[in-house]
Amino acid sequence: MKPATIDMLRAHLLVASLTAAGAEALLCIALPVLPVSRTFFSSMSFRLFALTLIIGGVVVAREFAHAAFELAVKHHQAIPARAGAWQVAAATDCPRHWLVVLHLRLTGQPFVLAAH
Repeated sequence: MKPATIDMLRAHLLVASLTAAGAEALLCIALPVLPVSRTFFSSMSFRLFALTLIIGGVVVAREFAHAAFELAVKHHQAIPARAGAWQVAAATDCPRHWLVVLHLRLTGQPFVLAAH
């Protein structure tokens, strides 16, 4: 496998695991309030709900990261790859720097961090 593909898969797994951890924390807080039996958590409907929630979290994270990247390009804090350049240059002083880098990792684009 190419390093870019491995990096892309790792980024997706990171977002999915953070989404699952957040959902679990929210469920632990809400569990004493909700009148739910223990058998509900081993049912197929709960498993499908959890899977849908994790996939939805990844999609939402991708959309936020893409919007941050587009905003960074608009404000000249990220320079997209052109015909001669094969890497995206992302400014380290961008306020949404971590989302821009997340977008680049999720899409598998090579990038360099540049002082702006």
